[in-house]
Amino acid sequence: MNAIQTAAAVPAVGADSAADLERGAAGLSVRTLTAERAAAWDAFVADSPQATFFHRAGWREVLERAFGHPTHYLYTERDGRITGVLPLGHLRSRLFGNALISVPFCVYGGVAASDDASARALADAARGLAEDLGVDYLELRHRAPLNPDWPTKSDLYVTFRKPIDPDPEKNMLAIPRKQRAMVRKGIKHDLQGEIDPGVERFFNIYSDSVRRLGTPVFARRYFETLQAVFAEDCEVLTVTREGRPLSSVLNFYFRDEVLPYYGGGTEEARAVAGYDFLYWEVMRRACERGYRTFDYGRSKRGTGSFSFKKNWGFEPEPLYYEYHLVRAKSIPEINPLNPKYRLFIEGWKRLPTPVANVLGPWISRALG
Repeated sequence: MNAIQTAAAVPAVGADSAADLERGAAGLSVRTLTAERAAAWDAFVADSPQATFFHRAGWREVLERAFGHPTHYLYTERDGRITGVLPLGHLRSRLFGNALISVPFCVYGGVAASDDASARALADAARGLAEDLGVDYLELRHRAPLNPDWPTKSDLYVTFRKPIDPDPEKNMLAIPRKQRAMVRKGIKHDLQGEIDPGVERFFNIYSDSVRRLGTPVFARRYFETLQAVFAEDCEVLTVTREGRPLSSVLNFYFRDEVLPYYGGGTEEARAVAGYDFLYWEVMRRACERGYRTFDYGRSKRGTGSFSFKKNWGFEPEPLYYEYHLVRAKSIPEINPLNPKYRLFIEGWKRLPTPVANVLGPWISRALG
């Protein structure tokens, strides 16, 4: 286990003085994660208020197994104790460029550290690694700003999070009236929620849903890997009507949070409120299991998913995606709102689903 950098005095990330940072940096080293330290890494993540499900060490295995992307999982250590983590994935594509991202395919990531010296050491190490690799840019995905002098996207993406009350009926009443009526419509149609042991029904529904949106689908192997790596913390819930699958969602569980992450529905689902019932069923089940935060995930402002989540009574919280530009001259705009992708999106919607499922994984693996 080799130290890739030994931190010296570093500039302040928070409000600590330079003297405090110098004292905090004493004996601090930045190292690369090995299998022997994975349990210690996850223990730090479990206890860190800044860390998320996407900081877990298992994502390194997912990125490598499902996509073949190289990873650089950095952590700081002082006196044998981990004081900060920064998971990074390296994506290289002729279509979308060369980037070092924390974390690819995840809405959160970036630095999680117990002190400013560790946070700065990790940010500096990542910046140095990006320069050494010659990437176009380094991207750190934070829920709060860390590097105020870096270029950032704080007006494009938001997240939606809300407490779950221990009483299911209070959660129902907390949903605004019009949206609550949609949930009750699904209940009246006798929709049923079922936990699936695998991803087959989910993938069939999800792949057709994203094709209709003009988005390349991930390979089935990705979702199977997520279940294999995260086990009971990665669960598929499928809604049926008279035995027919209508909608499905793959959920992550972390600490006291549930994160419905990948979801979709059939054409029939819309007519019987299958989407609305699906997310209510996630919330209801999580409530009964003792989870206390519902994370509706990331959306882009001005999109249908943004409006859908607001209609549930969730308030948007800005996400801070911070960039260190290496070869790139400006912040990348790799998202469906970029006008240059409009023709591609419209053409993709017209593809037959089997064709889209073959071609999609070759494109989506580079989107990050």
